[in-house]
Amino acid sequence: MNTIIRYRRVFITIILFILSTALIFSQKEGEDEFLGKADLYKAKKSALEYLSDNLIVKKFGNIADSIWHYAELGMQEFKSSAILIKTLEEEGFDVEKGVAGMPTCFVATWGSGKPVIGILGEFDALPMLSQKALTPVQDPVIPGAPGHGCGHNMMGPAGIAAAIAVKKSMEIHNLQGTIKFFGSPAEETIISRPYMVREGVFNDVDAVIDNHTSSNFSTGYGVSGNAVISVVFSFKGKTAHSAGSPWSGRSALDAVELMNIAANFLREHLFYTYRLHYVITEGGEAPNVVPDKASVWYYIRNTDERLEEMYNRVVDCARGAALASGTILDSVRVITAVHQKHSNKGMAETIRKNIELIGLPEWIETEHSFAKSLQKELGVKETGYPMKISPWRHPSGVQVGGGSTDVGEVTLVVPTATLNFPGGVPGAIGHHWSSVASFYGSAAWKGLNAGAKVMAATALDLLTKQKLLNEIKAEFAEYSKEHPYKSFLPEGAKPPLDLNRELMDKYRKAMMQAGLED
Repeated sequence: MNTIIRYRRVFITIILFILSTALIFSQKEGEDEFLGKADLYKAKKSALEYLSDNLIVKKFGNIADSIWHYAELGMQEFKSSAILIKTLEEEGFDVEKGVAGMPTCFVATWGSGKPVIGILGEFDALPMLSQKALTPVQDPVIPGAPGHGCGHNMMGPAGIAAAIAVKKSMEIHNLQGTIKFFGSPAEETIISRPYMVREGVFNDVDAVIDNHTSSNFSTGYGVSGNAVISVVFSFKGKTAHSAGSPWSGRSALDAVELMNIAANFLREHLFYTYRLHYVITEGGEAPNVVPDKASVWYYIRNTDERLEEMYNRVVDCARGAALASGTILDSVRVITAVHQKHSNKGMAETIRKNIELIGLPEWIETEHSFAKSLQKELGVKETGYPMKISPWRHPSGVQVGGGSTDVGEVTLVVPTATLNFPGGVPGAIGHHWSSVASFYGSAAWKGLNAGAKVMAATALDLLTKQKLLNEIKAEFAEYSKEHPYKSFLPEGAKPPLDLNRELMDKYRKAMMQAGLED
């Protein structure tokens, strides 16, 4: 009997040794000390605790509301970028301003060495969308003035909140690496990122987390959106009296109109993935004077593979119009040119796990009530704010139509995926007064905070799990063999620093008087 007891004791001792050894190794590996919820280790827990503080939620919510009030158009976001820069500098980030030749473009950095994890952020508004906050019917503050119809007032603050949370966790847990925030102006006109890429701004970055406002909580991978070339065609003619001697003139406006007619006939012969739209930006001052100057601004969109061929055919329409009207095609000014978005699967999967970890915000009845009132006005189902996380989005066949984003440029030089975070009302229309009305106040703050938590958690995964980051980079390297990066920007292209200047000057004073600016 004593022999049996001794064997039992030895057996139990061996089992306890194995279990304790396994526990020690599980705690040491990547510091993944689990605290009751899957993947919630110490460094991640510290960042999430920081972002859960009510004063912090209010702080970044107020920044978002301030940018909503500024409603600055692309390339003119001086107040919006300044408030983000000030907040980052106060938290110890080194900020490089005027990046890639753009005054409102900046990069904020904290830490040193590898890995280097980036977070993108935007802050520009859209023209003609002025709208009173949390008002479920169209009611502009200043008719014709800009408004945040895409939620960019929330995206910059969400990004810096995440970066600051990561920095604080890195300090507490003595983590190595670098966190960067890329303040990117003029996304609505898809301008900053191709110039940032051209200047090598992302050269040392290992992975990038993008973010965008939404009415849901989601991410995805694969190819999406359209590549685009944004280009202004300008014609030069000769003035004359429109009635007295029209034969003496050569109308530049005729050239613009002939070009547009040719481009519209071209539509029939373009592959169905295309999108083509334009506005006449200059066409004369008075009908009794033959205009000697006229310009038209085109967005030419297609897949990466078909974009340049389509662009060349539109340029031919401009050349033909000049010949037919007896004018000169004075300039073809490419403002920007970007690729489709190529989101990395490993990055998206990591973001998805953290969406599931964080979960949707808890909405209160007054928030649901506003959402339902807005939904009723728009004639959509009155569901209030979302109660379930959106399904996982998988790539599906050939991409047709849709918008464009200069994030696409970043996705081809560094592994990148986008987090869509909640706060917008389901059914609200993008680039529309209904979105301006909803990207403000308590529900928007909650969505912003949830997005910041997911981005912070994802960044910490990438900083602390070398195997995960290596797998993501290996996926990207393999993908890049079939999709090598080549800029669509022509040689000599420069950011249009004057874009929207006159339009903002037109409304700034009225917006200040209405209390929309400090």
